[in-house]
Amino acid sequence: MKTCITVREYARLTTAAIEIPSLDQATVSLSVFDYLCKLSVECRKTGASLVQEIGRSSLRLDNYVGVIETPCGTLLEILPKHVDDASDAIVSRQLLCRMLRAILNFPAPREVGVANVAQFKKPLHEWVMAQFLAELDVLIKRGIRFDYQRIEEEQRYLRGQLNVMGQMYQPPGRQHIFQIRHDVFLPDRPENRLIKTALDRICTHTQAPDSWRLAHELAGRMAEIPRSRQTAADFKYWRNDRLMAHYQPIKPWCELVLGENMPLAVLGETRGMSLLFPMEKLFEAYVEVCLRRQLMQGAQLKAQVASQHLCKHQDRNFFQLKPDLMLMQGDKRWIMDSKWKRLNGTFRAYGDDEGVQKYGLSQNDFYQLFAYGQKYLGGMGEMVLIYPQTVNFSAPLPVFHFSDDLCLWVLPFDLNEEILLLSPNMRLPIKDGRMTETAMTGAGVKSQFNS
Repeated sequence: MKTCITVREYARLTTAAIEIPSLDQATVSLSVFDYLCKLSVECRKTGASLVQEIGRSSLRLDNYVGVIETPCGTLLEILPKHVDDASDAIVSRQLLCRMLRAILNFPAPREVGVANVAQFKKPLHEWVMAQFLAELDVLIKRGIRFDYQRIEEEQRYLRGQLNVMGQMYQPPGRQHIFQIRHDVFLPDRPENRLIKTALDRICTHTQAPDSWRLAHELAGRMAEIPRSRQTAADFKYWRNDRLMAHYQPIKPWCELVLGENMPLAVLGETRGMSLLFPMEKLFEAYVEVCLRRQLMQGAQLKAQVASQHLCKHQDRNFFQLKPDLMLMQGDKRWIMDSKWKRLNGTFRAYGDDEGVQKYGLSQNDFYQLFAYGQKYLGGMGEMVLIYPQTVNFSAPLPVFHFSDDLCLWVLPFDLNEEILLLSPNMRLPIKDGRMTETAMTGAGVKSQFNS
């Protein structure tokens, strides 16, 4: 039985004993500790920071979420850190599953009622494998697609088409052997080979009794299909026509199981179900998908616009500027950037500028947005910084003015309702944004939601 350790972003892992383990701290074996340190060194070569070492016996995770399976068989599940409660993993796992389903264009869940709630008690990789098996079960019941395969062989009888050139070059004494070509109707096609490869991996690594039983039952039905030898090439030949429409729901799950849809692949030899996602990019993509559903008629949303640069040097552009989102309606433009960080919506001052608590905002982010405003908006317009909604940040902050013509709004994004909370002074072309009324009173901000 594999050991599963569940933590969340920025958790501390140590080889020493911990009296009260939680999502923010856990004890790991020496082999797990050494593997994470080795994996972090390999990831740094690609610019990714997986862990930060703090002493010889402790390390702190970075902002990656997902699952890592170590060579010793330990499963390390890393969940998002968006609430203060460090004991309830179900809420964080539910959020991560919902975000993955949205950004990877997964179909709506088939489970309802109790089953839909119970699935979040399983580790992330078990949830992924269970979703794959559910889609495969439906696919097999609807019927697996077969395809004609051209076979060229030697036989003592004629079948199909005679290979005239091959027959002419037959050596003496073999004129009675026929060189023939014929087609065989087989399930050996790229889609089925990829599904069989993913299914074999699940049969090996799943620990859930229901998933193990269903996986081996489905493996028996697909026993005649060979495994894929080149997964990347087979994915390129995955057909999306009308006859293969019932294969589309399982494709994203297949990509996830085989690691073809991974923002960050674990370097080196692949072991088990290792899934890693940078939380900053995950939140950015999640906000984009949710906002696209809420656009008003005539509005457009472009991601990763990269038409402007910070400066020029010897007639060459330097330092490309790439805001996360650009919202457009007619001749109006809004620059939007998302940040996965928990803010404090209370403004407190202690008499001087050095003592001001700036909500937890980063000065570098404001420099970045100021550059976006100058280059993309010509120094006139509105920009938006989007942060996840928390207990301490549940309403838009008062507007920030770079100048009389250029301002910045800092807005919370409701992770449960999947909507952006707007200020009544804003006029964004988003139809489902829940409007909030804010009023500055004394040293704090009070908010009241209007349904």
